[in-house]
Amino acid sequence: MVYFVSTPIGNLKDISLRALETLKSVDVIACEDTRNSLKLLNHYDIHKKLIAYHKFNEKTSSKGIVDLAKEGKNIAVISDSGTPLISDPGEILTKSLIENNIEFTVIPGASAVLSALVLSGFAGSEFCFVGFLSEQNKKRKMQLENVKNFCGAIVFYVSPYNVFDDIKFIYSCLGTQKACLVNEITKIHEKTIFFDLGDELNIEPKGEYVLVVQNQPHTQEQTESIQEQLKRLMGEGMDKNEAIKTVAKNFGVKKNEVYKLALSLT
Repeated sequence: MVYFVSTPIGNLKDISLRALETLKSVDVIACEDTRNSLKLLNHYDIHKKLIAYHKFNEKTSSKGIVDLAKEGKNIAVISDSGTPLISDPGEILTKSLIENNIEFTVIPGASAVLSALVLSGFAGSEFCFVGFLSEQNKKRKMQLENVKNFCGAIVFYVSPYNVFDDIKFIYSCLGTQKACLVNEITKIHEKTIFFDLGDELNIEPKGEYVLVVQNQPHTQEQTESIQEQLKRLMGEGMDKNEAIKTVAKNFGVKKNEVYKLALSLT
């Protein structure tokens, strides 16, 4: 049996009894980073054979895990934090296990996605998880094109190295939206920042971030209404910049969004 075991995302106490029992009972534990996993395992006095399973050896390591399972070994698969496969390695392995008719299951636990969604206070009945944006510009655009018309909370993982650039890029595609940036989830310095996409953020990047955007795309009717009001105000002699400012205030949107719509009228 292969167990995909969720591990804490920050606070070591956020692990289930079932997860601990599983980690203590298996023959082998496959870790994304053995050095990182040892902090958790040593804390709970768990001493098992560890093997590396990460994105750089995922194909070869998956074959090794399948072979161990065929030998009758029980294997636990863990990532550095959270649940394997969720923006972490695991997809290749699960497909291989299915192809080889090897039984596997999940031991659920802490989730940065769900924790951030709760902390944001945004409606959780409908949400979309994107994860990390691609480093390739074309793929980044495609990721956001796929969700820009989704009405509800959109959840992103954001690296501290890219936090400003990623948020700026998301704003350029989604426009002004309510947003929540969560840092150090479950840790002593957990922090939640509410802002609007397009606002300047005054933060010192540190640790991983989860960004939740309450996306409310403009409908075609809203866009046409904005343009109609712009056209009417300018037709009455109002200066273009003043008309943009007035319409932005009336519709509760950023001036640069109205400015983009104003360009189509000229």
